[in-house]
Amino acid sequence: MNKKLAVIYWDSTALLSFLFKDGYSEQVVEKANQKGVHLLTTLTIAEVCTVISRIHREQLLSEMITDSLFKIMETGPWSKLNIVPDSRSLRELARKWPLKGSGLWHLATAKTLQREFPELMILTLDGELARASKGENLRLVVL
Repeated sequence: MNKKLAVIYWDSTALLSFLFKDGYSEQVVEKANQKGVHLLTTLTIAEVCTVISRIHREQLLSEMITDSLFKIMETGPWSKLNIVPDSRSLRELARKWPLKGSGLWHLATAKTLQREFPELMILTLDGELARASKGENLRLVVL
């Protein structure tokens, strides 16, 4: 049996759950260990870097832990993408789904990638993004 590898698009909620222990961390780490292609966009990286740096500035993370978290992001199982969704997709999806800006961007980007990778799944803990993804026929990673 020739089974295709998974193609998993990670949004920032999933990556944060990977880096910081929460109620979903165990399942998210399990998904990170799944064979396949794990995709991080520059937006996801920017959002997570912002969170880590804010927590560090609030003196809740030491310099060493902050550096370790950034290193994990660099060396994790992810392939990093520098991709921008087209403005037409953003407009069309914005009319259909009441998402925040970053959620809309992730949805449009995942839809763009789905054209090349029909097996693409999105890993998110954001309920609104999950609902819109499902409505757009994007497969969700089940946690």
